[in-house]
Amino acid sequence: MRVLIVEDEPYLADAVRVGLRRATIAADVVHDGVAALDAVAVGDYDVVVLDRDLPGMHGDDVCVRLAADQPQVRVLMLTAARTLHERVSGFELGADDYLSKPFEFPELVARLRALERRTQPARPPVVTSHGVRLDAFRREVYRDGRLVRLSPKEFAVLQLLMNADGGVLSAETLLEKAWDMNVDPFTNTTRVTISHLRKRLGEPWVIQTVSGVGYRFGAAR
Repeated sequence: MRVLIVEDEPYLADAVRVGLRRATIAADVVHDGVAALDAVAVGDYDVVVLDRDLPGMHGDDVCVRLAADQPQVRVLMLTAARTLHERVSGFELGADDYLSKPFEFPELVARLRALERRTQPARPPVVTSHGVRLDAFRREVYRDGRLVRLSPKEFAVLQLLMNADGGVLSAETLLEKAWDMNVDPFTNTTRVTISHLRKRLGEPWVIQTVSGVGYRFGAAR
């Protein structure tokens, strides 16, 4: 999952970004509404975490624009407001969910994952294929009963590949979904991560390279 954080308080924005990355969620940060709209126009984001009380272009106006121009992107609105009227007005603007400040970080992660599920076909939290068991809730992976320790990026890439149901994902797609906007599009990061994943999962290889196209999860053909 890839998330855009729109928050004008740099300390809070950076703390959320670091926490999300530790939860294997790729996250970018912008600090105003105009930058948010620009970022969503060029980036493949699943959810926008939107501070409602932004300076300049207000979060309400950003939400309305996103709902009109990028309806596939979910919006989680953050605000210090707590009244029922204020929450309802946020939903009327097009927000998909609402979280009051201050919030507990595990709740933010849980709400983001719930929003992600709305954009994709329903999937069980535990996926098992070719001897690999991926538990998205516990963030654990097993190969033939053996616990496999993965870095957050390795876990994110494996989850993307397993959820593709045998489909081929390009290196560009993996970069777009598992890394943030600072990654070099010409880097060999994806290839290196795939190599590490194969070694950690062990033989027989369950991540195949499709020449000139990308990668897929499954047995060799």
